Amino acid sequence: LVAPEARPQVADQFAANLVWFDEQALLPGRSYILRTETDQASATVSDLKYRVNVNDFAQEAAKSLAMNEVGVVNISAQSPIAFDSFAENRTTGAFILIDRITNATVGAGMILHTLRRADNIHWQSLEVSKSARAAAKHQKPGVLWFTGLSGSGKSTIANLLEKKLHASGRHTYILDGDNIRHGLNRDLGFTDEDRVENIRRVAEVARLMVDAGLMVIVSFISPFRAERRMAREMMGEGEFIEVFVDTPFEECAARDPKGLYAKALDGEIKNFTGLDSPYERPENPEIHLQTLGKSPEEMVEILESWLSERDIADQQYDDGGGI
Repeated sequence: LVAPEARPQVADQFAANLVWFDEQALLPGRSYILRTETDQASATVSDLKYRVNVNDFAQEAAKSLAMNEVGVVNISAQSPIAFDSFAENRTTGAFILIDRITNATVGAGMILHTLRRADNIHWQSLEVSKSARAAAKHQKPGVLWFTGLSGSGKSTIANLLEKKLHASGRHTYILDGDNIRHGLNRDLGFTDEDRVENIRRVAEVARLMVDAGLMVIVSFISPFRAERRMAREMMGEGEFIEVFVDTPFEECAARDPKGLYAKALDGEIKNFTGLDSPYERPENPEIHLQTLGKSPEEMVEILESWLSERDIADQQYDDGGGI
C-alpha cells in the first residue's frame, strides 16, 4: 500500500543504468527475464544508448556490453510492470536480468525513468480473431522453423514442402533468410548483435502471419538457441515446430552452392557461421533431419509423415492449439 501521491509508475518501457555481469556480452534485442522486487516479465534491451567509462564517466558509443561494463539502456518488457525510479526508491527501482537458457543472473540495473512512448501507445482490440481467420482458411496456423548451417538444404527443403502444402490447399508463406535481407533486414550485417536483431524481426513477422491464420515456413540459419527460444515463446501452445536441418560443416563446404564457404575459408568473409561465428545446435527439435545420403524429396517425405502422424496439416482450426 502506498499513499495516493506516491503511486508507482506502470509501463513496459523504461530507461536504466545497467551493469553487465556475464562473460557472454550483452546483445541488444535478446530476450531475458527481467525481475524486480514485485514483478517478472520477459524483456529485451531495445537500445544501448551508450557505455559509461567507469574511470572518467565519459559516454562511449557501443553495440554491446562486456563483463563488468556499465551502460545506459532502454528496456522493453513484454508486459507492463510497476516500478519507481531508483532515485525515489532503491527497492522498487532496481531489477536484475536473468538468462533464459542458463537461469544465471547476467545483469543488474537501476531504473531512471519511463519512456514517454510507453505512455502513448495502447493495444488496439480487433473484432476478427486469429481463430476466425484460421477457420476461414480451414487450417491450423503455426510456424515450421528451419534452422541449420548455410548450404544445409533449408531453403530447398522448405520450398518443396511449401509446394506440397500449397497443392493440398493449405495457405502458406515462406520467410527466407536471404530474401528478408533484401528488404526488411537489409540494414543488418552478420555480427552477433545483428544476427539477434535479424531473428527478432522475423519472429515478429512470423507471429503476425500466424495471427493471420497462415502456416508459416521460416528458413533462417538462426544460430543462437536464445533467439530460437524467443521465437517459440512468441507463439501459442503447439504453434512452433523447430526443424533442425542437420548437415555437417564439411558437407556444406563441399556443396557451397553460393561460393560463400570458399570466400570464408580464404578470409574474405568474416563472422561466418560454423567457422568464426558459432552455431548452437538445437537440443530438442521437434524434427531432426539428417541429410547426408538423402535427397531433399526424402526429407520432405519425413516432414509430411511427421505432420500426418500428428494430424497437423490436415486438421481444421479449433481453439485447442496450432500446428
